[in-house]
Amino acid sequence: MQTTLAPFSIARLPRIEFGAGAIRKLPVIAAQYGKRLLIITGAGSFTDSVAAEALFHDLQAAGFSWEIRRVTQEPSPQWVDATVAACNALSDMDFDAVIGIGGGSPLDAAKAVAGLLKPGNSVLDHLEGVGPELPYQGAATPFIAVPTTAGTGSEATKNAVLSVQGEHGFKKSFRDERLVAEYAIIDPDLLATCPPAQIAANGMDAFTQLLEAYVSTRANPLTDALALSGMEAVRDSLLNFYHDPSDSAARGKMAYAALLSGICLAQTGLGSVHGVVAPLGAFHPIAHGVGCGMLVAEATRLNIDLMEANEPDNPALAKYTTVGKLFRGRSHVDPVGARVFLVHTLTTWAHQLQLPGLADFGVTEADIPKIVAHSRGSSMKTNPIVLTDTDIAHLIRVCL
Repeated sequence: MQTTLAPFSIARLPRIEFGAGAIRKLPVIAAQYGKRLLIITGAGSFTDSVAAEALFHDLQAAGFSWEIRRVTQEPSPQWVDATVAACNALSDMDFDAVIGIGGGSPLDAAKAVAGLLKPGNSVLDHLEGVGPELPYQGAATPFIAVPTTAGTGSEATKNAVLSVQGEHGFKKSFRDERLVAEYAIIDPDLLATCPPAQIAANGMDAFTQLLEAYVSTRANPLTDALALSGMEAVRDSLLNFYHDPSDSAARGKMAYAALLSGICLAQTGLGSVHGVVAPLGAFHPIAHGVGCGMLVAEATRLNIDLMEANEPDNPALAKYTTVGKLFRGRSHVDPVGARVFLVHTLTTWAHQLQLPGLADFGVTEADIPKIVAHSRGSSMKTNPIVLTDTDIAHLIRVCL
């Protein structure tokens, strides 16, 4: 008997250009919007590269003018507002497009700035859970995303994650479909200069997004197919890329997996790892991908244990089995054995990628209640099983 597919919808995505050397297409793509560009990038790893030299040569030859702004850490609302104000104060520059080139922070920063250049108001007006949460009216300046890491998938999402660190810190999103990039240019060659620690953190971020999207309560058949394809790519390439950044095949597969992770999370939401990582990163100096890598094995174990005990018919339990079989390479592994192998693999990856523990960042037992209290954001709402405060506290405790 055939099962009728449940209805689903797919939100807007960017036009995608994927492949080695794809960044050379940027001048032709950007010319659709005009010749005055705002380029937002990181501290200097891209602008000091051979790829940047070639890009700026091509832009100059094509008659472009541009302004560069740098974001050297996770962007804050204050950085976004100051950048928008400074750019709008330039008497000789009315930007036709915003180009974000870098990891998740430059892409999120560029996305937010592109959304606010024209309206000119504060991003705090729209930040979820902060301020008045006014509806975004637009219009956004055309945004082109060029990732140089394989992790966040920000090139495919509608949200710009902004952070304030400290005792009263937060990590929240400015979110609207009009913020989605017009184009995402994914060139795996741009990943060649990533150091191993960055590869590890970004890779675990991408994998966590794929796994959480796959078991999300909002998953659908299309995102399931993409998530499984992305997790297979991570299985086959993450450790190879970590040990040898010059491995072009591994680079390509990780760039592909990161892109799919962004597409999937934009459609389905995420889960408990991202629910907890947000306050962890706000209250402690923990990079997002590192936090994902530290938590994902135990969060997966917790979800599986709770489902096996209380919700054995939960469809996410069968999905965890599918991922375990994907990793094991054997379709005939029994379900429990497959799920055990999945958790074992994630634990092994964390060890092989030399990821730290939460205690290494100063997280203590005394911090747990505050982290739990701030973990109930949008990501936790799509976790495949409802977690109590006690469950979340246990997750944090076993990762200390």
